[in-house]
Amino acid sequence: MPDSEFEIVNRYFASQAFGGEDIILGMGDDAAVVSMPADKQLVVSIDTLISGVHFPLPTSAEDIAWKALAVNLSDLAAMGASPAWFTLALSLPEANHNWLAAFSESLADISSAYRIPLVGGDTTRGPLSVTIQVAGYVEPGRALLRSGAKVGDQIFVTGSIGDAALGLYLLQRQSESQVGTDYLSRDLIRRLNRPQPRIEMGQALQGIANACIDISDGLFADLSHILKASAVGARLHQAQIPLSEAAQQFLSENPPLRSTIYNRGDDYELCFCVPAEKCGQMETMAKEQYCRLSHIGEIVSGHDLQLFDAQNNLLDYRHDSYDHFMTKQE
Repeated sequence: MPDSEFEIVNRYFASQAFGGEDIILGMGDDAAVVSMPADKQLVVSIDTLISGVHFPLPTSAEDIAWKALAVNLSDLAAMGASPAWFTLALSLPEANHNWLAAFSESLADISSAYRIPLVGGDTTRGPLSVTIQVAGYVEPGRALLRSGAKVGDQIFVTGSIGDAALGLYLLQRQSESQVGTDYLSRDLIRRLNRPQPRIEMGQALQGIANACIDISDGLFADLSHILKASAVGARLHQAQIPLSEAAQQFLSENPPLRSTIYNRGDDYELCFCVPAEKCGQMETMAKEQYCRLSHIGEIVSGHDLQLFDAQNNLLDYRHDSYDHFMTKQE
């Protein structure tokens, strides 16, 4: 079992230091050296995942590694950026060989899948936490922002909403021996632990979407960020918010949990606003990207987010999305 920081890095992470033309010097020195393409702008994001806060204690090393990089890649997707490189800071209670082997293998899988190399980082002893910083590139003036939504824009989301929230609900209320014993639980929990960043979709939305955000804290909360930044309001249609088959079945058996899917995060889908005249491109884009796209509402004047049922009745909903610094979530 490795007992030093350098042994951990060399044994488990050095092989992930593949690079491209912009990586002049990766891992192995005091710092990485990267070049900046002259015709690009740099997009940078960072997230920390802490055991017991961002993932339940029994979460596997493989799932922790995947999600830690995926949530950062989702930020790049929301900006329309292409992945360039990432760094890793890992705090561990102990240098456990089996855990590190599983973590590093899964991290290599996702970094290879999204063609983003590890260029450096740090390891230390302490409570389990993972901090990843990602960098990406975008053409000047082409980054997708939260602040461009306009009255009349149509609101779309990728994929389905709420699976991760329901997966977390299951994990929090079932014993470890019961979790994942049926396909319904497995599907929902996998969406929580293995989000799929919409990198290609984000890039395809350049020049089409007026505003975009990834759904990390919940559909209502994250769409509200767009509304605030753009000084507009929104009308959403409940029946058009996409649910997976697993979520539909679960909610049919647990109707009171419907608000959970709107107010809890970890979907890491994209929510974006498109001018009405460009909506015709959405069907073609969905086919090209092999990605489900759903039209869920429209941008209106004002500042409120309103939810309507199939009969166009205004619904009273609870807006209580996740907040890192709230002491209690009811």
